[in-house]
Amino acid sequence: MSSRRARFSYPRYDDNLLKIARAAIGVKEATGKNDGARVEQYLRYTGLPKGNALCASFVFFCFWKAGYKEPKTAWSPALFPKDRVVAIATSRNAPRNDKKWRDDKRGLVFGIYFPDLKRIAHVGFVEMERGKYIQTIEGNTGSDGGREGNGVFRRLRHKRTISKYADWLN
Repeated sequence: MSSRRARFSYPRYDDNLLKIARAAIGVKEATGKNDGARVEQYLRYTGLPKGNALCASFVFFCFWKAGYKEPKTAWSPALFPKDRVVAIATSRNAPRNDKKWRDDKRGLVFGIYFPDLKRIAHVGFVEMERGKYIQTIEGNTGSDGGREGNGVFRRLRHKRTISKYADWLN
């Protein structure tokens, strides 16, 4: 272990948070228009009516159910304030190691940048690392991995597709 990492201590990830997210895997929209009882429940917790994108609302809902007061937002870029960001992609292939970076990435919020929107426009949870990939749990995605899917799914994403990671557990 490097001396740099030895100076920082991180609590273990919150297993309850990921249990809540895992329990939602398979929740699907009723008509494919960001609707349905469970989907609308996620949106309600951030003050949005049915029909809105739900990835950030899903993240907040899981934190709320796990007993956290923050983050409370339905706007995906708001999940990455400077004091919560633990890594930023500095090249296409590698995140920058930062003083806040931790080896155990479970429970971190990841963000995907969409150049056409010029912002992070899709978020979810890191469930585990698998080599060059992260296994995620995310709302408003589908089999294509896009930001306008039809439910909550577990996905495998290459690390180079991730723009930022944020730590809301510490």
